[in-house]
Amino acid sequence: MGTHGYAAPEYIMTGHLTAKSDVYSFGVVLLELLSGLRSVDRARRLREQNLVDWARPYLKRSDRLYKVMDPALECQYSCKGAEVAALVAYKCLSQNPKSRPTMREVVKALEPVLGMEDFFPVGPFVFTVIVEEDKVVDMKVEVEEKHQHPRQNHQDRHRQKYPDSAIHAGIVLRRGDGLITGFTGAQRRQQRSSSYNRERGA
Repeated sequence: MGTHGYAAPEYIMTGHLTAKSDVYSFGVVLLELLSGLRSVDRARRLREQNLVDWARPYLKRSDRLYKVMDPALECQYSCKGAEVAALVAYKCLSQNPKSRPTMREVVKALEPVLGMEDFFPVGPFVFTVIVEEDKVVDMKVEVEEKHQHPRQNHQDRHRQKYPDSAIHAGIVLRRGDGLITGFTGAQRRQQRSSSYNRERGA
């Protein structure tokens, strides 16, 4: 609540927090997950320092989404799933609170992404063509797994690159019950700060 880079525009202007303000904040976190970038980074080029301002126009265009996607993912993700998640983030980040989905709608939209596997694994592979009587009857591709060097997943790589990023969160999508629970580290710090201010009568 009120964390720089995550706070909804209407909260910054009025100080009033609503459920749709939380939806906006979730949209920022989802965008961080897709891009591998922090919500605000002064080290980036001027027009890219605010992640939402720079990336949101690309989120609804499948032919431009590659500009936003984290290159560290090495294209090892479902293209359809990325488009769905990007569109959810786009709607969550709407300037108009009434245009944002509810969290229940967000969960419903994201759940199918978990099962999407329309990508081709990168690595050594064996391409087999079966021929009978000079006719191709079958073809298959088998990817060889590397066992000697376990591959580091995207979350671990991002944690090493950005140890203080708020996307290493306790947010959990609970399938089936339509609930999202947990807070980011930044939100927990803000929550403790708010509690402290209330105790002091602020």
